[in-house]
Amino acid sequence: MSPAGVKDIELSIPKAFALHQNYPNSFKPTTTIKYDIPVGTYYYTSLKMYDILGKEVATLVNEVKSPGTYEVQFDASHLASGIYFYKLTAGNFTSVKKLILMK
Repeated sequence: MSPAGVKDIELSIPKAFALHQNYPNSFKPTTTIKYDIPVGTYYYTSLKMYDILGKEVATLVNEVKSPGTYEVQFDASHLASGIYFYKLTAGNFTSVKKLILMK
């Protein structure tokens, strides 16, 4: 497990980028986000959280990642209930998913 709380969870290397739906969704106050970095080179990877207005509220990952499957825990105890978005950017890949925080 890295100091940032991101852990590599599988031994096999994915063949494509993927951002999975968080679970549980809806959640209170923590949720898990899983993403895949495919075989190839190392990629600068960022995973950021945004509120419904598009304001960045958290950065969960901001580093070079090797190919693999990762999970990161998001603690939203400091945020208000509502709809949020999380965005994964790695290499030329970008994906956005919606999550719901209910307190």
